[in-house]
Amino acid sequence: MEHTNWSKQELVAYILLYVAHSDLKETKREHEYILSRVDLDTYIHIKNEFDADNDYQSITKIVEAVNASQFYKNNPDALFADIKLMAFADGKMDQMEHAMYNSLKKILT
Repeated sequence: MEHTNWSKQELVAYILLYVAHSDLKETKREHEYILSRVDLDTYIHIKNEFDADNDYQSITKIVEAVNASQFYKNNPDALFADIKLMAFADGKMDQMEHAMYNSLKKILT
């Protein structure tokens, strides 16, 4: 697997896509939330990468990128605030999203 050297915006886009797809679908509200956080070019570029990755690759990339990111490494609360806002973008955090949130929190902290 290639080394992940994302910008902060690319990392945010990838994590938000991962959260949005934890319940196997990206709703219109989730899509709009992602686009409120990252520009369209970044979204398209990262969405193509995300769609090509399996779940294991996604988690590995997220862990590697978060560990390499000084912003999130030193400020994990900001990361989990973004994740929680994404999970609630469609109005509720369902069981799959909640399980994914807890798993990411365990892995990344």
